[in-house]
Amino acid sequence: MSLKVAVQMDPVEGINIETDSSFLMMMEAQSRGHRLWIYTPDRLSLEEGRVRARARPATLRAVKGDHVTLGEPVLLDLADDIDVVLMRQDPPFDMAYITATHFLDKVHPKVLVVNNPTEVRNAPEKLFVTDFPGVQPPTLITSDIDAIYDFRERHGDMVLKPLYGGGGSGVVRLKADDPNLDALLELHAMISREQVIAQKFIPAVSKGDKRVLLVDGEPVGAINRIPAEGQVRSNLARGGRAAAVELTARDLELCAIIGPELKRRGLLFVGIDVIGDYLTEINVTSPTGAQQLKRFGGADAAAVLFDRIEAIRSNG
Repeated sequence: MSLKVAVQMDPVEGINIETDSSFLMMMEAQSRGHRLWIYTPDRLSLEEGRVRARARPATLRAVKGDHVTLGEPVLLDLADDIDVVLMRQDPPFDMAYITATHFLDKVHPKVLVVNNPTEVRNAPEKLFVTDFPGVQPPTLITSDIDAIYDFRERHGDMVLKPLYGGGGSGVVRLKADDPNLDALLELHAMISREQVIAQKFIPAVSKGDKRVLLVDGEPVGAINRIPAEGQVRSNLARGGRAAAVELTARDLELCAIIGPELKRRGLLFVGIDVIGDYLTEINVTSPTGAQQLKRFGGADAAAVLFDRIEAIRSNG
């Protein structure tokens, strides 16, 4: 089976081919004989019900500094010209991101969009996890300053983070007596009208923040992301380091709780974050960790994903 695959992502020229999960997916697609086009979200358009993308045919290779050859741009009618769209641009999950999901709604499922754009829009990563009672640490989502102070009074040390951020951006730890809460909330209000998340601090984060990858609701494997000395953020983009780790009984229990719902929603490629016994986020936009998982001798999540994509497309 040869598929025509379009990848909606941030500029491919600037990615780190040693860590980027989208690169691993594209290399897997190419190795299977699928044809690739790449476009950035701003090159999408909607006219008279037709969704088009000004995309460039792509050939990739695992050569640092020379990893892609792009052809001349072509105007693709996604519904007619493409079999699969990989929606892989990074957050922030802003109105431009949401609008792109509305565009792709018009071609899915005739064109298989990974992940289902309706459900990406309906599953903001830090909100979606609240659908599963008992899996999170104590968590408050609000713009009410009094509610945040009450939460800190009850729970002491906490983490404050923007609701729609990504990659660890804007995440801070506040100890019970930290005097900077007012100033941080003022700064957030200057930048955004969105709510913030207050979450009870989990000391186990010093041992790592586990990223578990799931394909069609089934766990594929995990890596551990260990924060740098003195840091609370373990994101690889924020100085955390990746380490090999096995799935625990609790990890598998969490996957069993959320997996059926991921499958029902058509969220084919998902990364969940687990600290200690707690699930903190369900990442559905552009999850990472596949390269590190493969490098540590774990499963090839991109291969598992394309096995599933091909099975779906072969069944119509």
